This record gives sequence, structure tokens and C-alpha cells, in this order.
Amino acid sequence: MKKKRIRIKMCGTTNAENALAAVEAGVDALGFIFYTKSPRAVDPNVAKVIIEQLPPFVNTVGVFVDRKREEVEEIIRFCNLGYAQLHGQESPKYCERLARFTAPCQIIKALRVGKKLQAKDIRAYKAYTKHVKGFLLDTYQQGIQGGTGHCFDWSLIQDLKLQRDIILAGGLDVENVHKALDAVKPSVYALDVNSGVETTPGQKDHNLIKEFIQQVRTWEQSQREQG
Repeated sequence: MKKKRIRIKMCGTTNAENALAAVEAGVDALGFIFYTKSPRAVDPNVAKVIIEQLPPFVNTVGVFVDRKREEVEEIIRFCNLGYAQLHGQESPKYCERLARFTAPCQIIKALRVGKKLQAKDIRAYKAYTKHVKGFLLDTYQQGIQGGTGHCFDWSLIQDLKLQRDIILAGGLDVENVHKALDAVKPSVYALDVNSGVETTPGQKDHNLIKEFIQQVRTWEQSQREQG
């Protein structure tokens, strides 16, 4: 069976220069954080201008944390987002309603993975597969919502019994991405990189972006050669 290509999302996009450099390097999606407590937060007006400059076939993802559904809907429509990535305590019903009222925008539910997260905690979300398109797995850190910039124990993933492709996040960089892919194959569908390709929060290093993507493609090539 032909091995699938791993998709790559770069999150924490704050300016057009970084966005266009990432697209040129080969990312599949760009994430825009609409969470004011994040050092990578972006104003919807700025995000809209950046998105309007993107070429075709680049996915755009809005990141939200426990925001009123009406506000999220407004930002999705204003910025013309393709995906809403929910990092807070949004309920399955919240996800269902958001998907219904903002279609064709699709919903990704982020899960903060730690020893306390169990399969039963996400059972209700799995029942809404029509509306929750996928799960993004990030690192649990008490008191912190959204990305932490740290890796989690990837062996915990199998206990969650997600039974679907996953988007892996949490402290990925050029040094650890091969190890991460080895740990989560073949279930990983996409990678979400953020702080691992930055010089400072919100400012991306264009060379690191290229190197990260190259590391992923090198890993894929090695898998093909192994058959």
C-alpha cells in the first residue's frame, strides 16, 4: 500500500513575510492564533490581510480557546478560514453547532495529552465524527491553554484509542521530528510546528522552516525505501 504524505502546518503566523516563506518552503497549512493571552496572538484584521495574499490550495486554520461561539463564527467568516482549531474546554455540542453554522469550515479539537487524559474523556467527541474532523494532540501543562512548546510522552497516544489519523503537536523541531514520527507511525496524518521554527515568539526562522520540512520528507523517503 502506498504510504501517505505527511501534511505540515505552521502555527503562530503573525505576518505575511513568514506566511509566504512557509508556503514557498512547502507547508500545507498556516495557523493563526486568536487567543489574546498567547504571545503569538494575531488580530483578525491582520490575519485577513495575510490570508488574502496567500496562493491557492493553502489551508488556513484559526486557533481559539474557550471563546464565545458567536465570536468564533464571526472571525471564521471575516478571515475566510478553512479550519477552526479548538484548544479549550469546548464541548462536543459546541463543536457540532460551530461546524453547522460555519460550514464549509471544518473543526479540529485539540487534546492536551498527559497521564490524566483517558479514552473515555474523548468518547463524546468521537461520536461527533461528522463535525469534528480530527484531533490535534498537544502537551498538557497545568494552567496553560494552547501550545506549551514542550513534547509529551508519545507512548500515551495508543491508550487514547482514537482510531483515526492524528495531528501531532507539542515542541516539535528539526532535532526531534524523526524520533516523533518513529513513535507515532503510522497513525500520524500531519505535524503542527510552531516554536520549533522560531527566533522569538511569532517570528519564524525561514531556514528552520525549510530544514524542518526537509527532515520530514527525508523521513518519508527512508520509510519508502524500507518498503
